[in-house]
Parts: sequence; structure tokens; C-alpha cells
Amino acid sequence: FESIPIRRHEDVILRRIYDRVPVKLENVNYEAPHFKTFLLLQAHFSRLHLPPDLASDQAIVLGKVLNLLAACVDVMSSNAYLNALGAMDLSQMCVQAMWDSDSPLKQVPHFDTDVIARCKAKGVESVIDIMELEDDVRNDLLRMDQRQMRDVATFVNAYPNLDVSHELEEGEYTAGTPIVLKVLLEKEVDEDEEDDDQAVIAPLYPAKKMASWWVVVGEPSTKQLLAIRKVTVRKQINVKLDFTLPKGSHKLKLYVICDSYVGADHDIALDPIEVAEGEDSDEEDEDSDEEMEE
Repeated sequence: FESIPIRRHEDVILRRIYDRVPVKLENVNYEAPHFKTFLLLQAHFSRLHLPPDLASDQAIVLGKVLNLLAACVDVMSSNAYLNALGAMDLSQMCVQAMWDSDSPLKQVPHFDTDVIARCKAKGVESVIDIMELEDDVRNDLLRMDQRQMRDVATFVNAYPNLDVSHELEEGEYTAGTPIVLKVLLEKEVDEDEEDDDQAVIAPLYPAKKMASWWVVVGEPSTKQLLAIRKVTVRKQINVKLDFTLPKGSHKLKLYVICDSYVGADHDIALDPIEVAEGEDSDEEDEDSDEEMEE
């Protein structure tokens, strides 16, 4: 982001933005492009209105940041770091212009603080909950005109509601031997909508975005990422993940993470896996014993 311009007297506006965003740094430098980028992203998540020059800079940052986050996921997953999930959450935040601590309802068009508060009071806390409301209850909660209701309906209909099923291939699991997990992702698609281009509804993101999903197997206790695939789901797709484990008992999780929508993810605990000692380990022990005898 070194190409992000630093204009004269811009530090005054940047200071005001810094006072209004939640994440602070120990070293503050209003003349540094990376610090300005840090502020512009926070302003985006907080949905702050910016002057035209800064709004243009922010659009440049947002145009680059998703590729950077995807590269972060690749690097962390290649090193088996399960905290790659954090970069995936940041991707959602960038697309929908919200903090991960915000209500998922905030990404729905015209859902301001008052609407979200009324929904929360009625136990409506997700986009899926909106889908399941009766019309009269929905109208009473939202209190919107016809145009706004059409925008809400368009978003809700486009919001991905994935069904996730999985099957672990049976067998005797031994250390170092590949274990295979088969995952089926299915999405409800209107048969009349043949041209389903997966375009994300995100009015505050400055470019067209296609929805994709990361499918991840990880072990939370060791913070280790074991397998990962990134896919696009039009109607359904089969994903095959293989990984190896050391000897012992393992509690794994299957994560299905959307790169564009908040609250659409799946976090599934797998049945515990018991892994026996592998044959290679036995042979290595015998070899080492023979070497000691010599």
C-alpha cells in the first residue's frame, strides 16, 4: 500500500478518524501509507463517512486487500496455522463493511440500529431468522416502505444457506497414513434462476464480488490446520480432504467459511478419532535398537 498518497494537512482528518475507531496502535504515524491504510479499513468496518479524497483512497485499499488476505490464508495454511481463520473473517468484514462483533443483520440493506434492536428483542438475530418470519411479523419489525422491503428480499434471497454433510472414510487409522474426509456442500437454488452468477450483494464494497468458501479441517487444541480447499458452490459440490495425524486421540473440527457474507459459516465438531502407532514407527524403533546393539 505504499502507493496510497499522503496529502498535505491530511493528518488533521486522520486524527479525527483515529479518535473514532476502536483499534489503537502503540506507534502512530500519520505520514505513513500503512498507517493510513490501517485507518481507512477501520473506517470502512465502522461505516464512517469520509471526504471524497479519502473515500477514493479507501476504494483503492479495498480493491487490493482481498487478494492480500487470500495470500495470508495460503501462507498460514501452508504452515498449518489454524489462525488462518482470522484472515477469512477479515475477508467477510471487508466485503460487508462491518466488524466481526456486529450483528449479522447489519449487512442487510436498511437495517439500522433501531431495526436491529427490534429484531434482537424478538429473538431475530440472523438472516436465516428473517427468512422464517411470518409476513405480518416481519412488516411490524422492519417498518419499511415497499422499495426498502424489495431490497431486503433481494438480499435475503441471495444470502447463502448451505447444507453441509460429511463422512469420514472408515478404516484403521494409523500415524502417518492419510485419513480422508468427504464433504458435500449443497445450496438451495431457485430452478427458475438459471443464471446464478454468485454475485455478492454488498453495497459498500466498491467492486463486483463472487462468493467462495473455504473448507477447512483443524484441531483446535493444537491450533493446527490439517487440510484446506477453496471452492465455489453453485448448487452442490463434493469436496475431498485428506490429512495425517500422529498417534493418539484427536478432536477435530470441520469449518466451512464464506469469504463474503457474515453469519453463513459452519463450525462442525467431528467424532473423536483414535490413531494407532504406524508401522513406520515400529520399523524405526527396531532399526534404532539394532544400531545401539552394534
